[in-house]
Amino acid sequence: MEDKYSSNSGNQHGSRGNFVTILSIDGGGVRGIIPGVILAYLESQLQELDGEDARLANYFDVIAGTSTGGLVTAMLTAPDSNNQPLYSAKDIVPFYLQQCPKIFPQPRGLFAGLIGTLKAFAGPKYDGKYIRTLTREILGDLRLHQTLTNVVVPTFDIKKLQPVIFSSYTQAEKNSTMDALLSDICISTSAAPTALPPHYFENQGDAFNLIDGGIAANNPTLVAISEVTREISNHNSGSDDPMDLRRVLVVSLGTGARKNEEKYDAKTASEWGVVGWLYATPSPLLRAYNQATSDMVDFHNAVFFKALHSQHNYLRIQDENLSGDMVNMDMATTENLENCVRLGEELLSKPVSRMNCQTGVYETVENGGTNSESLKKFAKLLSEERKLRLQSCS
Repeated sequence: MEDKYSSNSGNQHGSRGNFVTILSIDGGGVRGIIPGVILAYLESQLQELDGEDARLANYFDVIAGTSTGGLVTAMLTAPDSNNQPLYSAKDIVPFYLQQCPKIFPQPRGLFAGLIGTLKAFAGPKYDGKYIRTLTREILGDLRLHQTLTNVVVPTFDIKKLQPVIFSSYTQAEKNSTMDALLSDICISTSAAPTALPPHYFENQGDAFNLIDGGIAANNPTLVAISEVTREISNHNSGSDDPMDLRRVLVVSLGTGARKNEEKYDAKTASEWGVVGWLYATPSPLLRAYNQATSDMVDFHNAVFFKALHSQHNYLRIQDENLSGDMVNMDMATTENLENCVRLGEELLSKPVSRMNCQTGVYETVENGGTNSESLKKFAKLLSEERKLRLQSCS
């Protein structure tokens, strides 16, 4: 496979450095603004260390993103005419503020809420035409193999009923059926059921019927780690030098959850039928499913890094207390979008937290400092890693 990372940091697999570096971005619709704020801060810290031309794609072996995180991944890794990222991290929030109201146009008037509910029963809430046109205009004919560093973007095929992972690690040849247009990948991973229509496309004779990657992995951290592990295992096949998983360095960014609100109880749920489980607003079944899949990834990562005594190599930034309009992934009002910006900024000043493997609850890390302080430390590690790799190539 093309060693695309070598031009940035010296070695795609990190074998000449100290770490294998992973950036992961959750799905969450308009709440992609939240990780956008954090990414802008991280990139600014790298620029303080290495100059204003520093970009996140120069520092991560792989960037993984689901749904809105997949869009951000493409923005950070798709090349422009000068073989630089189409967008810097500081461009993400302004892009979302400008485009989200057009992707998710809000109904107006006295019966706006009723209109939205009726549309949800009749078909997708939004026709998806704007996001498809916008994505194709921005990404043009760029394909998966052209990204500036490795990417991993989950989707789900509703015809085959199985996840489809678009990964730089598994499309070894440019004519592979998985070497799809980046625009098709982004449209697919963001096609949230009930909100946007599924995406059908063909590539090299293979047909895809895809919806939101959040069905498979709303938090793609575990998928990214698995892809890297498999790639390095294949690369070292027959070698007596297996991959040391303690060298994995991960920054995982969430888009918020409303976990810490009043829960349902068994007595109440015992009276529910199909309507109660599926069609209440919000749907208890869908809420439980979405929360469970995200929590299982967090739980695995907490156990994984604790078992390796390398908790300091894993930074998860997530808010567990969403409320009001921020809960809705398509609430693209000016007020809500600005609240997403504020939440991202507030997260930077909050203490680092980590899931307790026994209780499943996020707890403040003793002497862990704030998220911004931790990001500064990660920026220093990333900068040192890149310099080490460049030296090994000189």
